[in-house]
Formats: sequence, C-alpha cells, structure tokens
Amino acid sequence: MRILLTNDDGADSPGILLLAEALRAAGHRVFMVAPASDASGLSHAISFFKGSRKLAEIGRDSYSFEGTPVDCVIAALRGGLPELDMDGAGKAEPLGAVVSGINRGANLGTDIVFSGTAGAARQGAFYGIPSLALSLAADGSNGADGGSGSDAGWHWGPAVEFAARRLPEMLGRWRPDSFVNVNMPNRAEGPLGLERSFPALRAYRDRIEAVDGEGGCRHCSAKAEAVGGLAEEGSDLRAVSLGMASLSEIFIHPALLEHVARRR
Repeated sequence: MRILLTNDDGADSPGILLLAEALRAAGHRVFMVAPASDASGLSHAISFFKGSRKLAEIGRDSYSFEGTPVDCVIAALRGGLPELDMDGAGKAEPLGAVVSGINRGANLGTDIVFSGTAGAARQGAFYGIPSLALSLAADGSNGADGGSGSDAGWHWGPAVEFAARRLPEMLGRWRPDSFVNVNMPNRAEGPLGLERSFPALRAYRDRIEAVDGEGGCRHCSAKAEAVGGLAEEGSDLRAVSLGMASLSEIFIHPALLEHVARRR
C-alpha cells in the first residue's frame, strides 16, 4: 500500500521516523512529508497564503516542509510531489492511506479540536482518502498534542510495532466523511488491545501569566497545567487509562449528521 505519512512533532521526531521504518519493513511504500520544525497545537491551520514554503528532501521518499501539518498533506497531494499529485498528468496511483503520527502526547477527546496531528488526518479525509491519526498518551491520559520535549520515558518501540501490525484493522474502521483517531498508552509492554470508543470531555486548566511592560504593554505567557477529563465508560480516556489503545471515528464536516446520513 502507498501511504502518506506526516505528523506535527516535526520531521525529526522518533515517532514518525520509527513508524516510517516499520511500515516500509512491512512492505508499504511510504512517502514522509512532515513539518521542518515542531508544529504542535496548530489544529487545521494553513500557511500557504502567507507566501511560498520550502519542501526539502531529507532521505528516500522523505521530506521536510516549512509549513503546518495540513500544509504538508496539501503540498504532497496537490503538486509538491509529482508521484502523489492527485491532479497530475494521468493522475497518481491512488494512496491507500494518510497516516499522521505517532504523536508525542495524547489526542484524546476534545484534544482533537486543537491537534495538528488530527488536522492532518482530517485533511486527508477531506480528499476522500482513508486517514488515521496516531498518538502516544503519556501516563494514559496527560497532555494534549504533546509537542516538543525529551524522549526519555517514551515507549516508542511497542507503540510503533502495535500501529504497524494493527494498521489494516484501524483503517478498516474508516468511513467517508470521517477520520480514525487512535491513542495508545505509553506502556513498555505495548497496548493490551484495540477498543472502539467515543471522544471524552477534556478539562483544560492552563493559565496565562501577565507581566506589565513599557508603554502600557502587558507580556503574556502560558503556564500549562495537567489536563483532566471525564473517563466515562466507553470513552477513549477510560480505554487508554486501562492500557487499551482507543479507536474513535471522527466526523469531519460542520454539517448536520442527518443530512450526511441521507446523502449516503
């Protein structure tokens, strides 16, 4: 299968590099296009309209892109890479999937509103391509779109092995007008299994610290606090807290569900 692989942690993140290696070892043709630097928390932001962005080859079928996660998907599929250009001469061979991740940190419940990881998967789904967002949740539930930081204590190997092995099952849950969101617990033994779930309600307690400056200005900086949430039975938050990988099907369009159901 041909796979477009991206993320929001950046092209040098172990999550994406190890996953690319595992998917290629499994026989897939993987094209990696990831942000040149950390782009966490950018949701569905698009930066093309602010000027051109550089696409740089960093390895075989691997590229860094000076843009957002969504930019990476658009660039790869709409002309940046001739081999994937959906509108190119004769059109490119169809992709089997767009895979975003593996993210450093959870994208559970309402985290997906902010997540660049989820944004990239959503963009793939907009193009009608089976799309999957993958995240590794620290301590089962902490962190929203984890971002940069030390990789000490992150069990990438088991998460990558699980994702590569269960990829057909995960993508098998994909339906048009949706993407699949999977969160894996950060366990040395890997997830206990894969459980379908619904997105939990998350509670964010971040604070802004403001310091008065010259000219009446006020300098504001964010102080991140632990993210809470309601671990209801059947929720992704509960599944991950119990050592399971959660799988949720996320509707992508701001339209009435009844309308989409009638259209299908």
